[in-house]
Amino acid sequence: MSNPQRPGPRVLPLVALLALLLPCAVAAGTGTDGGTPSKVDPLEASLAGEFALQGGQLPEAARHYLAAARAAQDPVLAERATRIALLADEDGLAREAFGVWQSLAPQPTLQARMVGASLALRAGQTRVARRELSALLAQPQGWRPALAALAGAVGRQQPLVVKLLREIVERGALPDQLQAWLGFGGLAQRLEQPALVDRIVQQVVARFPGEPRVALLRAQLLREGGKPDQARAALDGLGDTALRVPELRWGVAAEYEALGDPAKAALVLARGAQDDAVYARRAMLLDKAGDKAGLAALYEELKRDATTPNPVRRMLLGQLAELLGRYQDALDWYAKVPDERMQGLARLRSANVLHAMGRAQDAFAALRALQADAALDEDGRRDAYLLEAELHRKDGADAAEQDAYARGLAAFPDAPALLYGRALMWERQDQIPRAEADLRRLLVIEPDNVAALNALGYTLADRTDRYREALELIDRARVAEPTNPAIIDSYGWVLFRLGRSRAALDHLQRAYALQQDPDIASHLGQVLWALGRRDEARRYFDEARRLDPGNRSLERALRETGA
Repeated sequence: MSNPQRPGPRVLPLVALLALLLPCAVAAGTGTDGGTPSKVDPLEASLAGEFALQGGQLPEAARHYLAAARAAQDPVLAERATRIALLADEDGLAREAFGVWQSLAPQPTLQARMVGASLALRAGQTRVARRELSALLAQPQGWRPALAALAGAVGRQQPLVVKLLREIVERGALPDQLQAWLGFGGLAQRLEQPALVDRIVQQVVARFPGEPRVALLRAQLLREGGKPDQARAALDGLGDTALRVPELRWGVAAEYEALGDPAKAALVLARGAQDDAVYARRAMLLDKAGDKAGLAALYEELKRDATTPNPVRRMLLGQLAELLGRYQDALDWYAKVPDERMQGLARLRSANVLHAMGRAQDAFAALRALQADAALDEDGRRDAYLLEAELHRKDGADAAEQDAYARGLAAFPDAPALLYGRALMWERQDQIPRAEADLRRLLVIEPDNVAALNALGYTLADRTDRYREALELIDRARVAEPTNPAIIDSYGWVLFRLGRSRAALDHLQRAYALQQDPDIASHLGQVLWALGRRDEARRYFDEARRLDPGNRSLERALRETGA
């Protein structure tokens, strides 16, 4: 479920922060009585908050921003303090900051209502939460922040979330917008409330008669509820007219794929208007289905329309030839790509084909030529090092993979993609200090690189006992992307490593509600096992196995629990 609301507080560059706060500092030179100097310099307090934030010290950052908000009488700083305190799970501090925010901006915005609802939900204050949610749902687009507030409390106050969600549905409080019903239906499904899901489906059918997206919603909810045959029947009932709508056709194809039928998904996409994006997706689905005959038919279909020098089409034909194992054809198509901007990519694909043909030396020679081609843009030359490293990984040639990264970083010392790729290589090869060194080097270059912050924090939590340090890094990532399920998973995992299993469970359940991922499922299973809830743990291990049988987190969890 996507959340269109503005995300939580992000780390501001210090220069931008200075520009924002200088007027506040000047205005706050006197107290509210007009003559008494403020005891807190708002600029100094804000900078202290920013430095604490950069260091992953969220409670300290929230306190500094709250002090700055009071001194400057600035609702923006009060809002920032509130959001950071919420991320830090400092509910008392968050309520204090929220009170200041409300006093400085007495007209509540949708964002303020959402935070008020979130605080009430977290505190188990049913009447206050109900009031704030009702006020949100009375606004034209208020259903989105209302849904975000409910989803944010999953895990911590799940029974209350279910209760209020049921009340909203039963009194018909949602607007006549299909997207709103889709969002709340999805939350009910993730909360494993089949009766509530059925109630939502009934209301959707009554409110939107003849709307084909309703059948798509019903199929999705049935599939997620473990009723694949009924889900397929709902999809099969959609007529050809409905499938002529591109958006719906893509959605139906995605549902057939989720039901484990990529061949049917490809057939759905074959209906209606075709373009290169549709052709590419059909090729992927046919390959996933192992349908060589279907791939061959698609290949011949595209060949008939390849007389004009369309670079995208020729790239696609080359990739189809690769999938069919027609490697010489693939090389021929890539050689015919006319667009200079795409020739670098075509040459990279050609090297990949040579490797697949068993001509490894030719492949690596082609990549070396790309790396030395001064006429090629920097991205193309950098990607040649990345592909060389990847091919060595496939060959199990650890030393050669290390050498490819070393040469790439000699040519492009500050390339984040190379540093990140090499860090993952070191972690995979159990050389954790080297993985850490590369990720820290990347963070010197890009201090706010969220992927690197999360990767380093997770690595320290998972592969060392430096849990406090890991928590600080993950907290910095959470500030930037508070609804990112991978980061929420990392946060839950480090809490588990710190011995806070029940708090970890809340966050891992929320992460899994946002994204059904094998790593998250494995972590959930391990936490539930530690809490003695072994039947539930086995269910999540089974789910992780279904999503990715060879998942490394699953293998480690099974080994550590003996499940």
